[in-house]
Amino acid sequence: MPGSLEPLDLGVQIPYHFRCPISLELMRDPVTVSTGQTYDRPSIESWVATGNTTCPVTRAPLTDFTLIPNHTLRRLIQEWCVANRSFGVERIPTPKQPADPAVVRSLLTQASSGTTPTPSRLSALRRLRGLARDSDKNRSVISALDARGVLLDIVFSANAPDSDDLSHEALALLVMFPLAEPECAAVASDPVRVGCIARMLFHPSIEVRINSAALVEIVVAGTRTPELRSQVTNVDEIFEGVIEILRSPIAYPRALKVGIKALFAMCLVKQTRHKAVAAGAAGTLVDRLADFEKCDAERALATVELLCRIPAGCSAFAEHALTVPLLVKVILKVSDRATEYAAGALLSLCSAEERSQREAVAAGILTQLLLLVQSDCTDRAKRKAQLLLKLLRDSWPEDSIRNSDDFACSEVVVPF
Repeated sequence: MPGSLEPLDLGVQIPYHFRCPISLELMRDPVTVSTGQTYDRPSIESWVATGNTTCPVTRAPLTDFTLIPNHTLRRLIQEWCVANRSFGVERIPTPKQPADPAVVRSLLTQASSGTTPTPSRLSALRRLRGLARDSDKNRSVISALDARGVLLDIVFSANAPDSDDLSHEALALLVMFPLAEPECAAVASDPVRVGCIARMLFHPSIEVRINSAALVEIVVAGTRTPELRSQVTNVDEIFEGVIEILRSPIAYPRALKVGIKALFAMCLVKQTRHKAVAAGAAGTLVDRLADFEKCDAERALATVELLCRIPAGCSAFAEHALTVPLLVKVILKVSDRATEYAAGALLSLCSAEERSQREAVAAGILTQLLLLVQSDCTDRAKRKAQLLLKLLRDSWPEDSIRNSDDFACSEVVVPF
């Protein structure tokens, strides 16, 4: 192997022993395997995860898959980075070590023990939460040790006056993991647990409220049985709490993200959509639409379309002066999916009320729809646009309808 590899664009050569033999990239977390060879941790972990049992360099069998951090090499790499920062090389941060399964098991035992003092149990939960925040691998280690079952028991335990802090800390950790369907069903089928979530949605702490909404989304999305999903969404306070979270100040961006995920998941349950409308979902969604990031804006518009499929939803959205102009404005502006959902919502609104038709025309929907049917968007979006053009044909100014027949369509709207 040569003393150095090809020069980088930075104008500096990286010594070969600072490069991972697998990726040929500068090592950020060098670890040594049982054969004595050193690799970057992500590279060798990926090598082993794909079923390889030999050392990539020596081809000798790996008798032990323990990865030992090479602190000396890492410090040398960091010093080299500092020495070459004038060439644009950034110093690599000191990596955090992966969670030790034995330590995680001990912390879970401590957190779940009813005989352990509450401060010690809280400390164990906070340490686990810190580990979970550090990396996906740590979360995998924690989840593999039945942490979800332990955390669910703590979240819904009310055996002592001081159990609230434990419950809230366990909740903050629990929502970092996806729940299996049986776990979601165990929550959804228990009225006591559902009631507990509803109460936490109105807790004075914004963090507790957001985490409660996150649990609502996890449980509803993870439960396949419609009857069980409706047991959660049939609780008025659940909708009220989630929608109140969507009204949080913009200083809490996670509230918007979690709130719209929860509301969308609940609105997929057809039988209880009217409860979302009764709780004020229409006005809140329109008022906050401009504040969502791209993927959250898609969910918000999908939720609007779902609610517009019921008469109460159509009426509520039609009463808001900004609904139709905003929906017209977002066509072709956010994404293909967002365009499809906006067009679907407008189709429902304009089919229900002539006033919405006039508002759409005044907002410039003709130009938007003509651009839409000629764009590369989804077929469903085009069909909705064609149906809208046909529906609104009588509302166009006379000089705008010459070619509207070209866009007439009699197809049925494809369900979301």
